[in-house]
Amino acid sequence: MRNFKNSLFYIFITGGFIYLMYRIVEQGKLLEVGRKIVSPSSNDSQWVQFLSSLFHNLQHPLALLLFQIITIVLVARVFGWIFRKIGQPSVIGEIIAGIVLGPSLFGLYFPDMKEALFPLASLGNLQLLSQIGLILFMFVIGMELDLKVLKNKANEAVVISHASIVIPFALGIGLSYYIYHQFAPPGVEFLSFSLFMGIAMSITAFPVLARIVQERGIHKTRLGTIVITCAAADDITAWCLLAAVIAIVKAGSFVSSLYVIGLAVGYVLMMLFIVKPFLKRIGELYAKKDNIKKSVVAIFFLTLIVSSYLTEIIGIHALFGAFMTGVIMPDISKFRNVFIEKVEDVSLILLLPLFFVFTGLRTEIGLINEPYLWKITGFIILVAVAGKFFGSALAAKFVGQSWRDSLTIGALMNTRGLMELVVLNIGYELGVLSPKVFTMMVIMALVTTFMTGPALDLINFIFKTKDVIIPSEVKRSSDFNILISFGNNQKGKSLLRLANSLIKKQPDSSNVTAMHLTASDEMHSYNLEEYEKETFEPIVKESKKLDQPITTIFKATNDMETDIADIAHQGNYDLVLVGLGKSIFEGTLLGKVLGFTTRIINPDRLLDKFKGKEGLFENSPFDDRTRLIISKTKTPLGILIDKDLYEVQKVFVGLYSIGDVFLIDYAQKLIHNNNAIVTILDNNGHTKNNFTIQNSLVALEEKHPNNFEVFQPNQINKPFLLEQDLVIFSLETWKKLVEDEVSWLTDVPSVLIIKP
Repeated sequence: MRNFKNSLFYIFITGGFIYLMYRIVEQGKLLEVGRKIVSPSSNDSQWVQFLSSLFHNLQHPLALLLFQIITIVLVARVFGWIFRKIGQPSVIGEIIAGIVLGPSLFGLYFPDMKEALFPLASLGNLQLLSQIGLILFMFVIGMELDLKVLKNKANEAVVISHASIVIPFALGIGLSYYIYHQFAPPGVEFLSFSLFMGIAMSITAFPVLARIVQERGIHKTRLGTIVITCAAADDITAWCLLAAVIAIVKAGSFVSSLYVIGLAVGYVLMMLFIVKPFLKRIGELYAKKDNIKKSVVAIFFLTLIVSSYLTEIIGIHALFGAFMTGVIMPDISKFRNVFIEKVEDVSLILLLPLFFVFTGLRTEIGLINEPYLWKITGFIILVAVAGKFFGSALAAKFVGQSWRDSLTIGALMNTRGLMELVVLNIGYELGVLSPKVFTMMVIMALVTTFMTGPALDLINFIFKTKDVIIPSEVKRSSDFNILISFGNNQKGKSLLRLANSLIKKQPDSSNVTAMHLTASDEMHSYNLEEYEKETFEPIVKESKKLDQPITTIFKATNDMETDIADIAHQGNYDLVLVGLGKSIFEGTLLGKVLGFTTRIINPDRLLDKFKGKEGLFENSPFDDRTRLIISKTKTPLGILIDKDLYEVQKVFVGLYSIGDVFLIDYAQKLIHNNNAIVTILDNNGHTKNNFTIQNSLVALEEKHPNNFEVFQPNQINKPFLLEQDLVIFSLETWKKLVEDEVSWLTDVPSVLIIKP
């Protein structure tokens, strides 16, 4: 009855008001009498009118801007992905994506399309949005700086950092002396030109450097701490210098710039002694609450905008204000995490690529069209490397670092990345840098950033060392070392329980290492230690509960599969345990399970993948990762399909071929160390027909007669399977079972698939 009333009301309201609107429109047409009404030409067909309207909509500034953003983000992501795959920071790919979309390539070969996509009139909107993106990005960079490390390592860091600024700054000014006459824009004073060349030579990309340090696993070493501290000190010093340089350039004379610098000093003092305590107080009031109110978030964002506005008005650029706001954010991880999460995705994914493309539109490689100009570009790169690389390295050696560590510091400090582009664009906008010099400096930024990884590899090769990954606590002489690699805490605990079951009674001759790898672009240097502690806390608690000592490895990476394989090899581990998850078991129908698992373990697809053809695991969130781990890892590998594995007391081991004999060793370990009851499935009579398997089983039965029995295939049923805690198969057997669509697969508990 209620539904009928609602329907009647809906019909009455909508029908009545539609009729009312119709009558008003009909009467309104009478008002047109005596007025000149403009209508589309009657000669145009409806289709032509539609196309004309559509074309007009496409030319609308908002539609054009949205299309530009779509194009830019897609191209930037593709190039970023490509460069990550070759071991380079994604920022290099994104910068090159900007150059590709600019006049250097896209505009050179498709000038009409480039003009249609980036007409001159639309660049103002693009620049505005890119500047907003930079403001948000600099806010994040400021928050990533951990000022506490400056206090702990101030002496060495200040010497190395300031040397890495003063030396290249001086070389940059010296370089400007030789190129000023030919390359400086008309009307630009030598002081302004030389100061910008100096600051451009001395900048370091802190975010890129921090991620390289994390990816190479040296963030917890003394060297990693020093280089992060140097980069932080370098960033702060360089941005203060840049603010002073901008003030001098805008003021027009050194004396006039003193007023601007005086205002800037007053601004900094206000931020440090008034705004910072205010924000800290707000942080302390709301740090313990579950949710941060929108009004509190608004206060911080308003502070960011006001700070950027003030520095822009003062004359030292809005980016300095954004950076300063990030630096004075409350030293509370919860607050910094909230704002980084809110800001970073929008700025890095959506807005910063606009800046790269805008830079690319200004970068015309075609301007460097003579051998002489390429010689000048090469000389600029040489001066940049000599000043930053060797300046940092010599300073590090002077304060007592080894040659290997000194050169490593130099290579890392020579990374310029996005920060260099920010400086260059400011110089270009102020008219200090000509298009030719701007292009040469962009090329220098790309080369010096690109060379960081190869330079570090070369240093390691020369000194016959590798970056520290394996903890010194790992007992390399142990008889049985296990590496567990986990993605989430629950899977990590299950893997730890399984590892403990294999070595419980052999603590002096075994070792368990728990490893967590995280994507490098998801990590921030300021909370790295806290994130690591939170990640391992549940695993450490579980290890204490099991009385199982563990060592830990935490690493930020851009290639998890390769790192798992490399670390397993470097650490001489005897078994690597990884988790696949239990999504394979979701659903009750065999068809669903087998349909999913067939995609996961299909022998033909696996073989094809090893040949570089069609992919394995192609439709699962863990597809590519697990497939690549299988193909890259040469160490014995155990893949746990976890179905809430809490104990390993009843174990079912399937022997389907002579090649499965190695599984008996794992059965023996579970019996000896965990007193497990092991049932072995003899599918093809191998226990009687094969001498090796028969002897292994006889020895096992003699030692543990009450923990071992052989099962026949026809005895497998659902009640029996439900009693088991763990089922163990070789990788080849598991593939065969899935291919044959064995009916009892739907009832198996947690499964350990082992590749010898």
